[in-house]
Amino acid sequence: MTLAVDEDALLTLRGVRTLAMAHLAAAQAMDDVVKSQQDKNNGADINQKLLVAFNQAMFTVGRSQYPGSESRLLEERQRWLEGLDVKRGERAGHRLGESVANHVLAERSSDGWDSAPAYQWHPMAPGVYAEFSDHSGTPEGFIFGAGWAQVKPFVLPSAQHFRVKPPPDIASDEYTRAFNEVKVLGATNSLQRSADQTHLALWWKDFVENSHNRLLRQLVVSRGLDGIEANKIMARLNVAIIDGYISAFDSKFHYNHWRPFTAIRWAGNDQNPATDEDSDWNNTHNHTYAFPSYPSAHGTACAAAMTILADAFGDETAFTMTTETVDIAGPMSGPQKMDPPQRHFARFSDAAQECAESRIYLGIHFRYDSEQGNALGTQVGRYVIERMGGG
Repeated sequence: MTLAVDEDALLTLRGVRTLAMAHLAAAQAMDDVVKSQQDKNNGADINQKLLVAFNQAMFTVGRSQYPGSESRLLEERQRWLEGLDVKRGERAGHRLGESVANHVLAERSSDGWDSAPAYQWHPMAPGVYAEFSDHSGTPEGFIFGAGWAQVKPFVLPSAQHFRVKPPPDIASDEYTRAFNEVKVLGATNSLQRSADQTHLALWWKDFVENSHNRLLRQLVVSRGLDGIEANKIMARLNVAIIDGYISAFDSKFHYNHWRPFTAIRWAGNDQNPATDEDSDWNNTHNHTYAFPSYPSAHGTACAAAMTILADAFGDETAFTMTTETVDIAGPMSGPQKMDPPQRHFARFSDAAQECAESRIYLGIHFRYDSEQGNALGTQVGRYVIERMGGG
């Protein structure tokens, strides 16, 4: 994950895709080691062979995706093996880990993760996504993530497998309520947003692939899970996150729904007499991400990840999650410290719900974006558990 943060600040699918492939390869390699334990002629201690297979699978995938960091990855691999007598198991474990990793890489070689299809901009109209390069801090004509909608998922049959229902009509009561809510609670200096709502709006900004992998590592250590079980959960977690993103972006670009920033500033033209325009409105962190709104990708990925964790540890598990810093505004805007850096939860599902709602208080999503993102992510997480196993 550190390599992904250093390379692109997690602004592409490379990081979470690499983690998913690496943990999948490592899980399969470790399973193969266990199955081969009955072979009394393998001559290697099972734990040594497991460790070597795990490390070689992770290393092989990492090197393929970050070839310029091979020396750094070699150092990390050596650190994990340092002090252990792995000579007897090294040859068999090394060969197995590399073979399984290359198989996983071959399967994902044409998944289209880095494709960049052309995006067709549409004339300004009620509900239609519009450009706001001044607010997103991106070049004119830029849109983020159009290719994500066309990536082959890891487990789901297709990107559109769980495509969400259409967003509410702009003239509907549901839209009007959501419009007025985000206009008040997501405004820069909102007098109705509580201090805790402001804190959670900012605190949840850390990308899911970063924050939830960090949380899982914490849980693995605190519960003393063995390497095999821990890696299986990590594989499910990262597969759920990336398939969650793919699913969310499929719906985003299918419906091409506008952001609150546009909706509130252009409300005089939305043909809904119950919405009032505010041409100076801005949101909590003075930034909007440059892609369509519906549903919330962040809410989707959070729910997918928390569904995996709830299955692994039990939903009614109290935990503390730590995020030390987040971006001030958009990506690469500089860090700001969170005070306090922790938030406490009684259930994983509670955390997923708060994550989704945080985008309303941040002023970048309507409530229906968040609700549909949470529901979509839960579906994705459950499907991953069904196909990959869980518990």
